[in-house]
Amino acid sequence: MKFIAQVQPEFVDERGGITKLLDDGQTVIKSVLYITSKAGSVRSNHYHKTDAHYIYMITGSMEYYEKPVDGAEDQVEKVIVKAGDIIYSPPMRVHATKFLEDSSFIALSINSRHQAAYEEDTVRVKWID
Repeated sequence: MKFIAQVQPEFVDERGGITKLLDDGQTVIKSVLYITSKAGSVRSNHYHKTDAHYIYMITGSMEYYEKPVDGAEDQVEKVIVKAGDIIYSPPMRVHATKFLEDSSFIALSINSRHQAAYEEDTVRVKWID
């Protein structure tokens, strides 16, 4: 699991700050989504064949669960993602999110999120309730 807690600004002056959310020189982002979720809601419960995405939590918090596609329950990784944190979801890893409070986040994806392409790449699983 790739989890970055409390990303800090790289530059701050009297005007404000600049925070790099992603600057690895390799990742090509093809989709940027702004998503809101209500407290208690569950999202994801799927994996992507080829897509990967970063989630930057703006407000709120969530439980993030991840495991290999064919992984057993003892391979589950879980982390609490809070405002200011980033979590990476790679291809072929089942992931699910459970929101602990009303939340908002940005999802940065390497594949287009046009509905047909998204559905072709996404495999839904019943995992976290």
